[in-house]
Amino acid sequence: MIHQFAAIDTRHIEVRLYQGSEVRAAADRLASWSMGSPPCWLSRHPAWLTVLHYGMQHVPYLFEAVDERGQTLAVLPLAFVQSFLFGKFLVSLPWLNMGGVISQDDEATRRLLDRAVDLADRLRVRYLELRHERFVDHWALTAKQTHKVHMRLTLPDFPGPLWESFPAKVRNQVRKGQKQNFQVVWGRRELLPEFYAVMSENMRDLGSPVFPLRLYAEILRTFPDRSELCVVRHPHGPVAAAMLLHGEGVTEVPNAGSLRAYNSTCANMLMYWHLLERAIQRRQVIFDFGRSSPESGTYRFKEQWGARPEPSVWQYYVRRGQITEMRRDHPKYQRMVRWWQRLPLSVTRLLGPRIVRGIP
Repeated sequence: MIHQFAAIDTRHIEVRLYQGSEVRAAADRLASWSMGSPPCWLSRHPAWLTVLHYGMQHVPYLFEAVDERGQTLAVLPLAFVQSFLFGKFLVSLPWLNMGGVISQDDEATRRLLDRAVDLADRLRVRYLELRHERFVDHWALTAKQTHKVHMRLTLPDFPGPLWESFPAKVRNQVRKGQKQNFQVVWGRRELLPEFYAVMSENMRDLGSPVFPLRLYAEILRTFPDRSELCVVRHPHGPVAAAMLLHGEGVTEVPNAGSLRAYNSTCANMLMYWHLLERAIQRRQVIFDFGRSSPESGTYRFKEQWGARPEPSVWQYYVRRGQITEMRRDHPKYQRMVRWWQRLPLSVTRLLGPRIVRGIP
């Protein structure tokens, strides 16, 4: 009988942990390695750890696996999230749709995950969450969520072919928006008040707490050439707004929304057409609309522009409770959602940032 044995990796792989003030310098050094070759998402940039620290008060941790020559093999950014209401979590990465291990080596991946599990135990979190796009095999990652997908659109070289690819209904809705008395403007920090006014009202109407204003300010400060705001103005004020993140070949729209009172004007459709045009002008090849549940309203909205689903595999090391307890559609939160929607906007702007920073 012939016995087959798995090969044992005997290479020297060192795992380094950066904390506190060490994270910024390490993130700057690892930026080009983590981003990789185009197309690459700005969400992969390790500087998000400092953005989340200053913008959301999350505690940053950064693991790096190196070989005997000191060459980087894998990187794992993690943010420690904690609140009185929800408990403690270790996440890669909050607010963003993706995260987890960035690796070129299976053994380095395993060793980073071993250390991440140890850190989760030491911090006594409810769970470790890794926002992967593909399944990563590790003994501790026993739970996963795959019910949502990334919605992404391949962009042509010029806006014309994209416009012609849209269904007639989409083109007509954009034209309707063009006929309104709207002004579409682009900018950065000078547009933050208008952007935040739209986002805070939109999030309140959806029953969700709004993110802190300083989070968006920190994004714009950290990525001055790769982040920008779009605002659609009516003579009475801003009616739609979005933030764009530009990676190498990929544009992401992490936050976008419009006021319900202007739904009939197609202001949101007009804005999204300008977002797509902007990405093409920057010679991007992919437009990332974000995650959605298949056949949901947001899924169909993105699908009408030509976006197609790609896998989203969020994996978990669960120490206590269940991962579904933190999902917005969990039954125990439905009464809270309805209550939140009825609150005055001034109250939700005050309380929202304090609540959301504790939600992984």
